[in-house]
Amino acid sequence: MALIVVTGRGGAGKTTTTANLSSVLASKEYRVLAIDGDLYLPNLGFHFSLDNVKYTLHSVLKNPDLDPEWAIYRHSVTGVHVMPGSSQLHDVLGISPRKLTDIIERIKYKFGVIFIDSPTGIPFDTLPTFELAGYQLIVVEIERSPIYSFETMVRNEIEKLKAIGDRYKLNIGVILNKVREAENVVDDLIKTIEDEVGVPVLGWIPFDSTVPESINAGIPVVAYAPWSDAAVAFKETGNVLEEWIFG
Repeated sequence: MALIVVTGRGGAGKTTTTANLSSVLASKEYRVLAIDGDLYLPNLGFHFSLDNVKYTLHSVLKNPDLDPEWAIYRHSVTGVHVMPGSSQLHDVLGISPRKLTDIIERIKYKFGVIFIDSPTGIPFDTLPTFELAGYQLIVVEIERSPIYSFETMVRNEIEKLKAIGDRYKLNIGVILNKVREAENVVDDLIKTIEDEVGVPVLGWIPFDSTVPESINAGIPVVAYAPWSDAAVAFKETGNVLEEWIFG
């Protein structure tokens, strides 16, 4: 089962969400693969200390004769299998996003869950993979949303990304990230999203300074600081995600 993770704005924590939710499902004994689908600005590898490896997704995109498994690494702490991208300019030039679909087709039978971390905004890099996916996760940052247009801004962002998922008949869910607002404000926002936009909110993650620490350590926060506020919230969201996908 493949999940496409998207967001409308840079810095929303999409890749952090990908790293942590994949880690939660891996802890439940699912065989999980996280792919860095942000082909031109990849950074998923940093979240797992895999930013300096021999083979990457880009290696396989440039040379289809390479076995994709050469570019997959099992993170020793979380158990997540990761296919990181390359941050080298010469690796990202001349690649075809369509080939990403071919790679996923070759390896998907080996994993119970595949997370595809998309680029910010319209996910042109991963758009071909929407044909293979069953789920779309929309990550919305709350920290920088202006309160005077709070609900409108969030609703508009979700509706635009939802339109893509609808086009491919995906199951769509929302995750609110970097939340600083009071619980009653969040509850009202969730009600708006679910009632007016018609998509479920799978969870909300509070702003937590432990998260950047965990990224610097190359260990998702659910394993780096398991009792931190963000880690607890990611685990709860992962439980909801599991139920949403597998029943």
